[in-house]
Amino acid sequence: MSLATIASRALDGLDAPAVQVEVHLANGLPSFTLVGLADTEVKEARERVRAALTNSGFVFPHNKRITVSLAPADLPKESGRFDLPIALGILAADGQLDGQRLARHEFAGELSLAGELRPVRGALALALALRREHPQRALVLPAASAREAALARGLDVRTAAHLLDVVRAMAPGDAPGELPRAEPLELAPALGAPDLRDVKGQSAAKRALEIAAAGGHSLLMLGPPGSGKSMLAQRLPGLLPPMTEDEALASAALLGLGARGFDAAAFGQRPVRAPHHSASAVALVGGGSPPRPGEISLAHGGVLFLDELPEFARSSLEGLREPLECGRITISRAARQAVFPARFQLVAAMNPCPCGWLGAPSGSPHRCRCTPDQVARYQSKISGPLLDRIDMQVEVQAAAPSALLSEADGDASATVAQRVAAARMRQLQRQGGVNADIEPRLIDTHCALDAAAGQFAENAARRLGWSGRSLHRVIKLARTIADLADAAHIDASHLAEAMQLRRGLPEP
Repeated sequence: MSLATIASRALDGLDAPAVQVEVHLANGLPSFTLVGLADTEVKEARERVRAALTNSGFVFPHNKRITVSLAPADLPKESGRFDLPIALGILAADGQLDGQRLARHEFAGELSLAGELRPVRGALALALALRREHPQRALVLPAASAREAALARGLDVRTAAHLLDVVRAMAPGDAPGELPRAEPLELAPALGAPDLRDVKGQSAAKRALEIAAAGGHSLLMLGPPGSGKSMLAQRLPGLLPPMTEDEALASAALLGLGARGFDAAAFGQRPVRAPHHSASAVALVGGGSPPRPGEISLAHGGVLFLDELPEFARSSLEGLREPLECGRITISRAARQAVFPARFQLVAAMNPCPCGWLGAPSGSPHRCRCTPDQVARYQSKISGPLLDRIDMQVEVQAAAPSALLSEADGDASATVAQRVAAARMRQLQRQGGVNADIEPRLIDTHCALDAAAGQFAENAARRLGWSGRSLHRVIKLARTIADLADAAHIDASHLAEAMQLRRGLPEP
């Protein structure tokens, strides 16, 4: 048979649309043509496939006119994932493989010149798409990618190390070889995170961190250098409950699309991303061609820590506004559009002024020498719309030397994590998600205020000039404080504490 069709998949953001690799061998002037909106990496497959087939002991049809079509033709194709299906298609079109057996599988893998299979990016995204569309098919991948794909439970994932392994399993005959099945990974146990008791003093900041963990709220910490902002942020992951399997799958699929790929040993661990302030807008929110996820999507289900927040480029920070509001980011290009989930927990830290000592206590040897204009320019790097979307804005003052030299105080991370888990369970039973994600239309249902608390919130909002978004975020924050106290209703004390946690930037 001179025509063969092999099933594979492309990557389009987090989606993996099906691709039919059609190979036709015909008489005529010898040539090797590849069509179907393929980028340079895919077009280079001609040389890799030719060498891999020859070095694996197969006879390459040099005297044939070879045409490879990657359908649909209007879908962009990138990376070397189509090497394996192209090689199998040539062998099947030449009669060396059983086309019916190939039709029960989907293939992806890059080939070395010696025929070895190399891992591909986004293996879990391929597996999830196949399980959704054709769960009866088996997926054949290189060994390094098969472990990632096997996370999609209920799908038959087969692993191969060399082109010869696949050919032996698909060769004509009654007793073909069998490719080994990839074993799925289990959720990894939580790693030992730094303990909250290591931070001495700072009881107010520790309380804010507990509330942020309990309700999934974003947090901005303001304070002088060395006050413990970074130490506090590093201890937030240890307060969060373990990931569910669905959360772990979504996180793993996104990490598999990143430049560093997916680390199988970290499956089930909440991601913690801490990009440097020199990161570009594309690195932070995603982009490129083809579009790839940025740090905010790679932190999906986990923590995004932005230290020295005003030092980030203004354009980078403004890209956080949409995902903070709706939990996703849409990357649009002239010919393509990709939507990546980005429901992360933002923790940011900044100094109150360029020198860092604005508001230092009277007994401190440090004095702020910044002019009011310098302070205003520094603080204005964080726009009002972005600040409006950050639930908690708390000051972290430097601890006294007596507190730093005393014994550790406060609750350990394990104790706080138990309270956080109990509060989150109440939220899941009530509305099916954390309080930070309650939609405005459901606030009256899940965050109802009595007459006294409602009047108190109205007066505070009018006096402080809050926007509707700010008022809603304070009410959701008060709902989390009530959940930590195991209170069925929000009262004025819960609202008062929530308002203290949203005091805003200090005046110059």
